[in-house]
Amino acid sequence: MKIQPAERLQSVSEYYFSRKLKEVAQMNAEGKDVISLGIGSPDMPPSDAAIRVLCEQAKRSDVHGYQPTVGIPELRKAMSDFYQKWYGVNLDPATEIQPLIGSKEGILHVTLAFVNPGDQVLVPNPGYPTYTSLNKILGSDIVTYNLLEEQNWQPDFESLEQMDLSRVKLMWTNYPNMPTGANATRALYERLVDFARRKNIVIVNDNPYSFILNEKPLSILQVDGAKECCIEFNSMSKSHNMPGWRVGMLASNAQFVTWILKIKSNIDSGTFRPMQLAAAEAYHNSEEWHHQANYTIYRERRDLAEEIMKTLGCTYDPSQVGMFLWGKIPDHYTDVEQLTERVLHEARVFITPGFIFGSNGERYIRISLCAKKEKLAEALERIKALAPQS
Repeated sequence: MKIQPAERLQSVSEYYFSRKLKEVAQMNAEGKDVISLGIGSPDMPPSDAAIRVLCEQAKRSDVHGYQPTVGIPELRKAMSDFYQKWYGVNLDPATEIQPLIGSKEGILHVTLAFVNPGDQVLVPNPGYPTYTSLNKILGSDIVTYNLLEEQNWQPDFESLEQMDLSRVKLMWTNYPNMPTGANATRALYERLVDFARRKNIVIVNDNPYSFILNEKPLSILQVDGAKECCIEFNSMSKSHNMPGWRVGMLASNAQFVTWILKIKSNIDSGTFRPMQLAAAEAYHNSEEWHHQANYTIYRERRDLAEEIMKTLGCTYDPSQVGMFLWGKIPDHYTDVEQLTERVLHEARVFITPGFIFGSNGERYIRISLCAKKEKLAEALERIKALAPQS
């Protein structure tokens, strides 16, 4: 037999972290005890109240059937309340919210709902690799736009204005930015909404990091008229310590939500009902819970990550927010993997090379704060023990 895979597989490779974490697992199996500061998977638990609701509901005999793709009313209402409380944004829970099985599948659904093969999408460089890989799989024509350190990792609107955007359907944005940690501003969101309306483009703003080390969370939907031309993703993975639960949401106008639901309902089903009810409970976590989980703990870890950056001779912007620290490598390294592979194999610490986020990340590294303070302190000591680079 001469079975061949679909041609689309030629345009993508295995996700970097999927491939690299297998290498790290092999090193651990050999007894090398690698400290992983790579992936952004929160290591702290959700709120006690959310866990209690999940356990109580899962014991019921009448909650184990298929659930509606639109999500249960209790969850949509909790999502609406969350946006009103934290962002001051009014969303109709019945028509302007769609629960997701995490933002990653939302990228798939939105692209299928808006983009025909051959249409163009604007993708940030550097940016979340899934924006690029999924659009490649689906046959979109990817047009990257630069995010540069000297512009505080914000879009170069002057360059965008000079481009032929007649075939562009979507523009992916992500603030607070991953991987760079650049924060959003009201002025940035206002400019994006104006740009979208004038160019007839839909802005999709991925917003999972707005609570991490950030005292003033923002949403693009706070801007007047944003619902008409914007879709915003928000995930419980980061802000509520629930990455494995796979609960997220998108918010937009009712027409956009209807189009996306048409795709989603043909691909998957609703999440386990007890999990939806527990997520609804988590959306009502107190301000004190959020400050402790999303600020106090990460601030202690961030201090250690900054020391690691300094020890490696990297420079960074201290105003970054989010659960990573992004730093520029010293000039004497030929490329970033010369540093990251040395740190992995000599110090047994895994940090992420910035090139996986795009060509504008080739001289940068990213350190995850999703490790206990003790592990970060040990990683710092291991890196301090490295022989000086000649």
